[in-house]
Amino acid sequence: MLPVSSAPKPTSPGLRIGHVHLRVSDLDRSIARSSGVPGLVVLQRMPSGAAFLRAGGYHHHLGLNTWDSLGAAPPPAGHTGLYHSAFLYPTRADLADAYRRVLEAGLKLDGHADHGVSEALYLRDPDQNGVELYWDKPKDAWPVDDNGTLAMFNRPIDLQALLAEAPAAA
Repeated sequence: MLPVSSAPKPTSPGLRIGHVHLRVSDLDRSIARSSGVPGLVVLQRMPSGAAFLRAGGYHHHLGLNTWDSLGAAPPPAGHTGLYHSAFLYPTRADLADAYRRVLEAGLKLDGHADHGVSEALYLRDPDQNGVELYWDKPKDAWPVDDNGTLAMFNRPIDLQALLAEAPAAA
């Protein structure tokens, strides 16, 4: 790792992660999960074994393909690879709605956490990739120490209180 003094200049603060593209073993199963819980919609499905899903008007947030992975087993634990993809919801109520969808789908959470800067729910997709569903708290509510340095933490979320914020199901 480079010392801080010789680290390259940071990129634009407007940089965002545009999309995640995953190899999956069963395209239909992965489309069903991605459209069900996160609430993404299929923009395009290709005969070659790929699909692109989105929320709103963005070209795609999630790409799925079986090009090299049709019927494959998940990678074994303890190997390198994707830790998780993260879906950022604009409000706590939107995260609560996602949690309601998780419960309605009968899915099990791997965990949940209030990090001070965000609240997150963790689960697995059908191919055992980690998935984080989260919302960012307003920046002026982020915890800082006495020196003004960001002081994130890891505390449980009151899931019942979160669920109480979910809008009524349509």
